[in-house]
Amino acid sequence: MKKNKAIIFYMLGVITFIGGLLITQPIARAALLVFAAIVAGYQVIAEGIMATIQATRKRRRFSPNIHLLMALAALGAIAIGSFEEAAMLILIFAGAHFLEEYVENKSRKEITALLAMAPQEARRYTDTGALEVVPVTVLNIGDQLQILNGAQVPTDGVIIAGTASLNEAAISGESIPREKQTGDEVFGGTINGKSTFDMRVTKSSDETVFAKIVQMVQSAQDSPTKTASVIQRFEPIYVKAVLAVLPIVLLAGPFLLHWSWATSIYRTIVFLVAVSPCALAASAVPATLSGISSLARQGVLFKGGSYLANLTQLKAIAFDKTGTLTEGVPVVTDSEFVSDVDEATLTQIITAMEMQSNHPLANAIVSHYSKSDVPITDVHNEIGKGLTAEYQGHTYTIGKPQRFKQVDPAFRKRAATLSKQGKTVVFVAVDQRVVGLIALMDQAKSSAKSAINYLKRHDIQPVMITGDAQQTGEAVAADLGIEQVVANVMPEQKVAVVRELQTTMRPVAMVGDGVNDAPALANAEVGIAMGSGTDVAIDVADVVLVENDLSRLALAHQVSTKMNRIVIENLLLSMAVVVMLVVLNVLQLTNIAWGVMFHEGSTLIVILNGLRLLIPQRA
Repeated sequence: MKKNKAIIFYMLGVITFIGGLLITQPIARAALLVFAAIVAGYQVIAEGIMATIQATRKRRRFSPNIHLLMALAALGAIAIGSFEEAAMLILIFAGAHFLEEYVENKSRKEITALLAMAPQEARRYTDTGALEVVPVTVLNIGDQLQILNGAQVPTDGVIIAGTASLNEAAISGESIPREKQTGDEVFGGTINGKSTFDMRVTKSSDETVFAKIVQMVQSAQDSPTKTASVIQRFEPIYVKAVLAVLPIVLLAGPFLLHWSWATSIYRTIVFLVAVSPCALAASAVPATLSGISSLARQGVLFKGGSYLANLTQLKAIAFDKTGTLTEGVPVVTDSEFVSDVDEATLTQIITAMEMQSNHPLANAIVSHYSKSDVPITDVHNEIGKGLTAEYQGHTYTIGKPQRFKQVDPAFRKRAATLSKQGKTVVFVAVDQRVVGLIALMDQAKSSAKSAINYLKRHDIQPVMITGDAQQTGEAVAADLGIEQVVANVMPEQKVAVVRELQTTMRPVAMVGDGVNDAPALANAEVGIAMGSGTDVAIDVADVVLVENDLSRLALAHQVSTKMNRIVIENLLLSMAVVVMLVVLNVLQLTNIAWGVMFHEGSTLIVILNGLRLLIPQRA
């Protein structure tokens, strides 16, 4: 409301200014032009004066801003009778100020639009099984909800009945719907497809993935880049320096350049306009907000602009292996059986046995082979050794190679070869005779391969940190193209590895997903957490890859590089305009009006240049 009032008064000032130009009577013309300056610029000037007072009180020293320079320039123009130029100065300055706010708010709106997407209501089952519509804020963990087709999922939870096709663009930036069924996790803020399903709430409304995204983005808005914060600290110093130089400029006219006092006063006012650092102040913030906003819409969340700016400076990135570079679950990669067994029947028996176990390797084998209906229910599980079962008079055993004493040398050799590739090998025996082997491995993510290739092309050293044996770690690293592997690392040792890297390759980033990665994430210059990681890892990280897609690292690096380049362009442009106007002023080739036009025009160019980052980047 306050801002709308200021704009209304500004428009009144514009109309009054036009009226003043059309009147020829000197006193009436001067009165209208002065009135136009006051009405159009009072809000902007008042903001500048109040900001100066507040900053001075906070820092306990005089901390002026650029609005003060403009106010002095306008008052000086009025004092020497340049009413038309004074009014034009204020109109252009105030108009540019309102446009700057509009353009900057455009990038903020890209982010805060997330708030409007937050779900407000939910359909909750009562104790009697009836449905009631309640605010999302009153939901409790354990509540059961119904999600209608086309409806928004109100909070995080798991599906307990039905299936869903969910548009998770609000969470991950991925436009392709995800098919989910009973037991799968769903996220608040996502959109259901054409089916109806029931879910159980697993998180309070302020702890959902969506809520954390909003919190992180809001935090990022308030955290400027190092460049932006330096510029903000530099502004009052710059303004004070200009105020200190003003008497010198004023006196230099008559005594050095042989100007009249009237000319010197006028040129001093033009100097005030020329050196106002509007464009300089706007060089970094819009670009930073635009970069953060663009990446947030594509599933990369930054907790502060400084982390985005630092990304392009990285010399090395350390990666946790399991769940970060790899899928986190083993899959069957190889299987070989002797020729005199019925492989189809044997794999059905193996699957039936593994269905009785909840071991990750068992799950991988069951997932790999077709569903088995072989009636095996009595399976003996020896922890650390394997499974044994009786079926149709034969004993079937699945276990580690060490469990079997008499094995065909060809199988032993093949198992050794597969193990060197970082794979876990199990033997299959019938009546103590080894008749086959199955190899499993936690495979590298395809997104990890593209990310590693990108980093190496840009001279950023990828390093793998893993608790696995050296052989396993090196096998995965070789597949990804990572040359440096630190294996056999205990969780508490990861911090030491990161610090060691920092001694030779600072700045260093760390990418991880677990509680044991949190200390290393906190110690790295940039901590990057996977979206599926633990709450602790996400909380301490500086960046979150919502979709667990490491290729988004390349995207973030591109945006970081472009943002830093844009900031440098803006700084050079803004300073070039200041120098040009000062030189033209000394040569008496410009006036207040042209000075304002050039100056505020450069400010808008700087801001619009920063907003280029709102255009989605492609990795």
